[in-house]
Amino acid sequence: MAANDYDLFIIGAGSGGVRAARIAARHGARVAVAEEYRPGGTCVIRGCVPKKLLVYASRFADDFEDSIGFGWSTSEVSFDWATLIANKDREIARLEAVYKRTLEAAGVQLFASRAVLRDRHTAVLEVDGREVTARYILIATGAMPVRSGAVAGVEHAITSNEAFNLSALPERIVIFGGGYIAVEFAGIFNGLGSATTLVYRGPEILRGFDDDLRRGVREAMTRRGVEVICGAALTAIEGKPGNLRTRLSTGETIETDQVMLAMGRRPNTHGLGLEAAGVDLDALGAVVVDRFSQSSIDNVFAVGDVTNRLNLTPVAIREGHAFADSVFGRKPTAVDHINVPTAVFSQPEIGTVGLTEARARELCRKVAIYKTSFRGMRNTLGGRDERMMMKLVVDGESGRVVGCHILGPEASEMAQILAIALRAGATKADFDATVAIHPTAAEELVTLAEPWEGD
Repeated sequence: MAANDYDLFIIGAGSGGVRAARIAARHGARVAVAEEYRPGGTCVIRGCVPKKLLVYASRFADDFEDSIGFGWSTSEVSFDWATLIANKDREIARLEAVYKRTLEAAGVQLFASRAVLRDRHTAVLEVDGREVTARYILIATGAMPVRSGAVAGVEHAITSNEAFNLSALPERIVIFGGGYIAVEFAGIFNGLGSATTLVYRGPEILRGFDDDLRRGVREAMTRRGVEVICGAALTAIEGKPGNLRTRLSTGETIETDQVMLAMGRRPNTHGLGLEAAGVDLDALGAVVVDRFSQSSIDNVFAVGDVTNRLNLTPVAIREGHAFADSVFGRKPTAVDHINVPTAVFSQPEIGTVGLTEARARELCRKVAIYKTSFRGMRNTLGGRDERMMMKLVVDGESGRVVGCHILGPEASEMAQILAIALRAGATKADFDATVAIHPTAAEELVTLAEPWEGD
């Protein structure tokens, strides 16, 4: 008789937890997963997937406007928020069912309950008080939006969680934050017709991205009608939804119908019993792990945003897979967090991989920059003045391309392919020797002849 109920017990059925469950089961482990909300986690239920659906919806405004220059008539165009949300909900429900079937097909037991650790091998299912034991525990509970309790009236604000289920599209919205979520939702609401203001306390939005991308997307957002205010913090929210006033640290007051907070996320570890089990957490509440995702307790592991390493869904998936291979597949695997591509589904879109120019100048003795800005072919007849930007950051000694940064349509699709080249160690000479596809925007990446000498 087995000493434990399971070989592996996972708390959290998001992307990282589900991948770990499937691969561990494939290796022969007896696996169970507890999920207190809905299988699929943040990405599928209230993150990447529904967000991208709303991004698509918001971009049709550009398509309809641009189509006139190509001979189309758009006099009967209209938009209905309720239809979009209902269709989004239907698709999310379908994906949730897919996740459930995937776990079932893998032989994984799914518990619809919050689970809390009692000790390093025991978890309690809060739905019925049942205790389950496992040789290994995996924490995959992700992160949750930050709400600042110090701000008066913060209870009147929504986060990205609630934004997906608003009963109506607000006529006016103020979004606080400058990262992925804030910038993406600013584009969504602006594209769907809301008067949108983005407020960020820092000097420039999208901290951590290449400076050319940061400036470029802010300028483009401004031209599209988003009011971007940097260097200001939220101090108070007054009134009630539909008639709100936001007060800023600059003394400015903004009247609005809705306030959205997108000021970061924190690891979802509160109340999980981790401290009682002896698991070390950092100052932000993230599970402290080594390169193999092992915590301070040798049988307790953690993957994804709950570790606050590189908070991207595909990274959580890779970490979950690597954990299962390491522990149950007898193949120790550490995830490489270098040269991970990422995208911001802003308007225009960002796709990026590798080092920023600023970081490359810190790490490389010599740096060469190749970049271009141009008006895309579609914009000629569409009548749009928006420009596309492409930039290659090159190690001036080895010739290796160490960073690629794109602002414009389909930037994310290009960045995904470019990531392969960077991981393979492609040089600028390799890019130059690649035949271009014409006419495309991407051909600019292999035809950049001369280093950029400065503005």
